[in-house]
Amino acid sequence: MASFKRNKLNSLFKSLPDGAPVTSEELAALEISASLAVQYVRAGWLTRLSRGVFSRPGPLDLHACLRFLEGKMEGLHVGGKTALDWYGIRHNLAHRRVLRLYGWTSGPLPAWFTESFPESSYHRLRLFDESPTSLLHVLPYQNGEEAPLVSNPERAALELLSEVGVRQPFEEARDLLEGAPHLRVSVLQELLEQCRQVKTVRLCLAIGSELGLPWASKLDTKSLPKGRGRWVGKTKEGFLIL
Repeated sequence: MASFKRNKLNSLFKSLPDGAPVTSEELAALEISASLAVQYVRAGWLTRLSRGVFSRPGPLDLHACLRFLEGKMEGLHVGGKTALDWYGIRHNLAHRRVLRLYGWTSGPLPAWFTESFPESSYHRLRLFDESPTSLLHVLPYQNGEEAPLVSNPERAALELLSEVGVRQPFEEARDLLEGAPHLRVSVLQELLEQCRQVKTVRLCLAIGSELGLPWASKLDTKSLPKGRGRWVGKTKEGFLIL
């Protein structure tokens, strides 16, 4: 019997990478029952993260946890300021790192995730006309097979602008766009055409024009959803009129 349990434990450790969450259903597929999982937790061979979620003892791996959450939270991906940072687009090298996640699901991130990654925040955002299972210009980071989903730079820039006046200072957003002069016109055009937020479209055009960014003059603005009249919003820096 002891040998049988050891074989199951060996199978578990071979199947479960360090730092990766696993569900009780996945454990059951490895012939590890709920009662046996409890024994493993008591023996220190497994850590219980929450009801029905376990991991091997030790620090959690960010990428593995993000991939796990992608299967639980519709449309989850790394975006906005964080995605830009991952691509090397940042204004202040000494800035405090943040982990901004977006998706279609309402509700908070699991406590076990925020405890391990306290810099993380999640916001429900439907910025574009798209499906949560087919997000526009969201791909595995650096095309890695086991990498989490992340917005490309063009989408990340628009996600950043969508938060101006909410949780994103205007000046920082402007500075970050200034550091992204080589955004792809074709990708930005497609995203702007599918954008559901007039403020974001206008901010993108206004900042791009003001800074003389190369992509700004190449966009076909006639086809973009800019709305009518002036848009007025309040930010921490004052009123923003577009």
